[in-house]
Amino acid sequence: MSQRRLGTTTLALGLVVLTDVLRVFLPSVITIFGQAASTPAELLGAFAVGWFVLALAAPALVARVGPATVGVTAVLVLGAARLALTAAPGGQAQLWLASAGLLAGLVWLAATAARVGYPLPGLVLGLTASALVHALLGTYDLVWWQRWPAWVASVAVVAALLAAETAFGRAAARPVHDQPSNRRGWLLVGPALLLGGMVALSPAVATSAMSYWYGEAGTAAPPPFALAPLGAAAPLFLLAALTPSRPRWRPVPPVLLLAGALLFGYGPPTLLTVAILASAAGLGGCLGLAGGGPSPQRTGAGPAYAAVGGMLGFAVAALVYYAAYDLGYPNEWVPAVVAALTGMVAMRGGAAPDRYRSPQAKPAPGLPRWRLAVLAGVVALSAAWLHGPWLVASNRSGPPEQVRLVAYNIRMGFGLDGRFDLTALDRAVGRADVVVLSEVDRGWLLNGGHDTLGLLAARLGMPYVFAPAADPLWGDAVLSRWPVQRARTRALPAVGAPTGAQALGVTVDLSAGVRLAVVSTHLQPPPGTDPVVQARAVADFATGYADGAPLVVAGDLNTEPGDPAFTAFTSAGLVDALAPARPLPTSPADDPREQIDHVFVSPDLAAADAVAVPGTASDHLPVAVTLTLPDR
Repeated sequence: MSQRRLGTTTLALGLVVLTDVLRVFLPSVITIFGQAASTPAELLGAFAVGWFVLALAAPALVARVGPATVGVTAVLVLGAARLALTAAPGGQAQLWLASAGLLAGLVWLAATAARVGYPLPGLVLGLTASALVHALLGTYDLVWWQRWPAWVASVAVVAALLAAETAFGRAAARPVHDQPSNRRGWLLVGPALLLGGMVALSPAVATSAMSYWYGEAGTAAPPPFALAPLGAAAPLFLLAALTPSRPRWRPVPPVLLLAGALLFGYGPPTLLTVAILASAAGLGGCLGLAGGGPSPQRTGAGPAYAAVGGMLGFAVAALVYYAAYDLGYPNEWVPAVVAALTGMVAMRGGAAPDRYRSPQAKPAPGLPRWRLAVLAGVVALSAAWLHGPWLVASNRSGPPEQVRLVAYNIRMGFGLDGRFDLTALDRAVGRADVVVLSEVDRGWLLNGGHDTLGLLAARLGMPYVFAPAADPLWGDAVLSRWPVQRARTRALPAVGAPTGAQALGVTVDLSAGVRLAVVSTHLQPPPGTDPVVQARAVADFATGYADGAPLVVAGDLNTEPGDPAFTAFTSAGLVDALAPARPLPTSPADDPREQIDHVFVSPDLAAADAVAVPGTASDHLPVAVTLTLPDR
């Protein structure tokens, strides 16, 4: 295999492993180092960005020691950290392993940039492969599996990367005449990872986008072929990146990328699919423009600094975007700014003047773009079929006399130990008939890009309805063993709170004309105040929505019994369903002291067997109660 093809293979495999580590590092910073928002945001941000700043020393290390030696050593550390994370230890061990793996990955990236003149083929293949593997796994990464197939697959990928890096190191040790470089292409590695992971190539975002085709508040069942947008986005990305650009079409990719980012940030959720497709085509086209030819810079420190600097930009932009949900400032502009800067860098790329070329300099290795595009589409659609609609648990014959309801703030699926543990969540929910969920994540890059709702609903065998709160990917949900109807959602007044809030109403059809109205909400009080304004809005919405039917209002209400917000619900005629079991603290999960998760019901529903289920699958405990329906 030629040196250039070895470089392409090494870069693609390395990006797959580095992305796996990033999907553990980012949520570990939030859930382990951040300790459920108890750590100051400035300290948390400094810790996260510090690893990327530290990597700025990597180009000097590469120049001093040599890229081959640094590359192999970094891959050994990266691979070891990745395999150790497969054991899913949780806690401080997980945080430091992910941090060490990230730093090693950034050092490896600098060493690779010092040797690979054309990052485009490896970058495009690595991003596409990572997205497709994530889709095939249903967004449930191997790191969290804790089963032997995860070890086999992880060892195979790490071994392939080590073999490719070793062979590339030997090949790169041989002199190459006038090896060109492309700093612009390397500079876009970080922005490409950000925009690809946030929207363009995210399987979870594709699933969420499909759900918005089915109603105001998401879908009342898993949408068929939920990954279909990725089946179009991945081929578009490949074709746009690998097809030579014509001068007249050069402005199109930056415009498409910016349009997709603007739709993602400012558009309605129903246009999320359009945002994905536009971003995928635009991002691929911009990478193709930036990597369209060599620059006058030889390989070495310049490209290495560009690669690490681009990754530092990734870290800063990601933290600025997601910190808005804790600090309270507009963040829709962040993807658009990154897209605009990416387009500007891409437009300055392209073929270098002839005076910078040499007779020995060859173009980037050609790739069968149409075959790769077809293959990517087939893999994505296969993932859509593999994770398509699953059978819902059979309904009982006739309406039930009782319904077991669970309300649970799942903290995006991450437990107190920082692990993404679906088995523990499943166990905490138990054999509930209706489940009300708060802090549901459907694709945030910060949390690893999982579709937590889809994964948990598939385990429970229950269809879901999702309602966005902070943005189209984060909010609340209701799952039910019976069909649901009339999904409605209402945005709640922010009253100074940094994170958005909503109220989701669904009607559970228990058959034979028996219905139960369920309202799911997560009140977000301003710092140091009671969410009484939001509570009154929810009570007003809920009573109007139920229209005389038996009613349940449940969720993380961030208020204690007797507080003004709590009293707002009882003043509206609702009953505290957990009253017989009080005090019933639910937070924090390992030492519960606060009673902030509640279930309110209309007076015609009798509540019994209320309990807070012990466990640490989240930072809250789930509350469960059995509801007896009124006589018909």
